[in-house]
Amino acid sequence: MTRFDAATEAERLKLFADAATAHRTRSSDVMTVDVDPDSDVTDGGEVPPWIQLAGTELILDCTDAELERLKGLLDEFPEFRIDELVSPEEAEGTNAVVTARSDANRVAGFLERAFREVYGLDEDYRAWVTAV
Repeated sequence: MTRFDAATEAERLKLFADAATAHRTRSSDVMTVDVDPDSDVTDGGEVPPWIQLAGTELILDCTDAELERLKGLLDEFPEFRIDELVSPEEAEGTNAVVTARSDANRVAGFLERAFREVYGLDEDYRAWVTAV
């Protein structure tokens, strides 16, 4: 891979698909997509959202409201399903593990929609692939 960030939907979809393909080709432990904190997407200094891909699993941290939106999004991705929900006592929210048995383009589409619909990001958010 030669580029690691993108700020338009078309660029992000390509970036996410390329990164997922590289992750799977290299059999790396994890691929991490972070939202650029300078994208002006967070309220009140909150930590920007991130999503990880580990083989066929997507890992996301969600508030209760985000988890409900994630469940709604999964209705449109029948090949994806929640396998595990963990809510540690010392943290607010839930860590969701979603099995994503699909090709890199479908994973990319899910990532884009999750950032936009689950986390409520604007269409011009900048995403970085920080680990492949």
